[in-house]
Amino acid sequence: MGSASGYLMHNKKIVAASREIGRQIAKRGCILGNGACPGLPDEAAQGAKEAGGETYGVSPAISLESHLEKYRSPIEHYDNFLFTGVGLMMRDIINIRSAEGVIILPGGTGTLNEFTVAYDEGKPIGVLTGHDGVADHIKDILRFCHREVTDRMIFSDNPEELVKGLLKIIKRVGSEGSLDDYLIGHDGAVTKIESKFKNSSQLPLLDTKEKS
Repeated sequence: MGSASGYLMHNKKIVAASREIGRQIAKRGCILGNGACPGLPDEAAQGAKEAGGETYGVSPAISLESHLEKYRSPIEHYDNFLFTGVGLMMRDIINIRSAEGVIILPGGTGTLNEFTVAYDEGKPIGVLTGHDGVADHIKDILRFCHREVTDRMIFSDNPEELVKGLLKIIKRVGSEGSLDDYLIGHDGAVTKIESKFKNSSQLPLLDTKEKS
């Protein structure tokens, strides 16, 4: 997950790191999946192909023709496509749910949206730090939202260490639970948060005074 356009795409250091992420995924015998659009995720797909890896794209388009003409998206670095026909935003959810782990590259609001979906889905997440964009502010965002950095997350500015660490988390977590269990299951994240406020005395007081 990462930037599709803008100033980040013109930073050679960021592009090189994204391609190296792809190479590291391929070198470890994993399949690289992304949103099948231009940008840093496509650079990672190119890196994976350069290393002899397999790639697939979860396209927002309903067909190859739409993928090429409406979304003006690449096909060169992909072995397989899933043409969802649901557009860009809904495509993100399908993309995330089809992955065993998610890597957050530098990006903006779209990448932030992908991160929050992956976080609430309980997906193992690797965050490439030190390369600008929203990836460098994930910890601050979680702190602002009163959420924790979980043991399903790894942060690194080194592509090799990031992929290696994420794979360890994926092997540990596995494919446990069913859809939404991570959030609202018996021991889900939301359940744990709400349990802290069982007693009304623990609830924050509301200011009911009228203000002029």
